[in-house]
Amino acid sequence: MEDEKQLRSALNIMRRMAPSTIENSLAGLCDLVPKLTDDLLNNVDQPLSVEVDTRAEKKFITCDYNRDGDSFRSPWSNTYFPEADGDALFPSKYLRDLEQDANNLFDVYRKLYFEGGSFSSVYFFNIEGSSDETKGFGSCWLIHKDVDAKAGSLKNGWWDSTHVFQVNQVKNDTFEYKLTSTVMISMVMEDDKMGSCDLSGSMNKQKSETKTISKTKGTNHLIHMGTMIENMDHRIRAEIMEIYFSKTRQIIDGMRLTSGARNRQMDKIAANLKDMLKKST
Repeated sequence: MEDEKQLRSALNIMRRMAPSTIENSLAGLCDLVPKLTDDLLNNVDQPLSVEVDTRAEKKFITCDYNRDGDSFRSPWSNTYFPEADGDALFPSKYLRDLEQDANNLFDVYRKLYFEGGSFSSVYFFNIEGSSDETKGFGSCWLIHKDVDAKAGSLKNGWWDSTHVFQVNQVKNDTFEYKLTSTVMISMVMEDDKMGSCDLSGSMNKQKSETKTISKTKGTNHLIHMGTMIENMDHRIRAEIMEIYFSKTRQIIDGMRLTSGARNRQMDKIAANLKDMLKKST
């Protein structure tokens, strides 16, 4: 009971931490309460990191779904870096075929919506309670984008999208797709006029849809999942624009302003924030 209370308190603290400092905050909590380390690592979303696949000569994103010990599996060559032991997990041929097609498609999606400085990876895996992967499986779709720090007052920034699916057969060719999406964004800006500003936050959304796959109609798992991801991305992006800019404007308007110069300064800050987020997406 005491451990559960401590875990809830720790998670409440982490939910209030800015994504730009989440790794340091998480490390501090793990040092403070070592017995909660595993629970914290499993329950706290952390910024995505990128590794290099030396075989395929491409970069890939690391996460819990491609991790085995201290090694991470690349979706491009299906190889662990650094090399894992003999008991490392690999997807079945059915899931690997889906994974390869998904990575090729998602790479095109990334280039269209996120352009330069971005990376994508997709991983497919077995889920508990499903002995037949054709009737039930999981997948994780990741995008990481670093924002060009040379632009204006932006010091550094990044965008992380994580989309996790649980797919289960309902009947025959009808499947239920449960999607959990998390977006983390961080922008640190600094200049002589504005000072220092850390605009960071995260958003989590869930959606479930039941769809049918059909060769005659040209529908399959990847089409259904890709459509859900695209719609969810648009929804989250619109809400982020609303939260960050409308709320920032509301706060600025509620401040006590003493001169027209102060008004113009606040307008410039809001414009800078909006411009930087557009560049990050």
